Amino acid sequence: KGHPAVFNTDQGSQLSAVAFTNVLNDHNIQISMDGRGRVYDNIFIERLWRSVKYEEVYLHDYQDGFEAYRRLSQYFEFYNQERPHQALNYRTPVEMYSSGFGSEVKADYLKKAQ
Repeated sequence: KGHPAVFNTDQGSQLSAVAFTNVLNDHNIQISMDGRGRVYDNIFIERLWRSVKYEEVYLHDYQDGFEAYRRLSQYFEFYNQERPHQALNYRTPVEMYSSGFGSEVKADYLKKAQ
């Protein structure tokens, strides 16, 4: 399926660990880390993880890592393909990405957040 050109994250220890950054480097993915205290740099991914936790993880008692992987894979398909997002005017991420309007929504969202 390919991979992103850039991986942006906060400075969390698990995301700055050598083992993780080596995987990114091995795939020629540029690493971008937000500065300390820059709340809005990673606002979209933080919202995603909140949704993942409250709509999937906290609702299920996974029996093992395989079940967690399977269910989370299904959730991400749902999240991107079917689940409407208020911040995207009730469209899905796939609809927004396909239409090319993603950057406009991001700018509007950041303006409202300030």
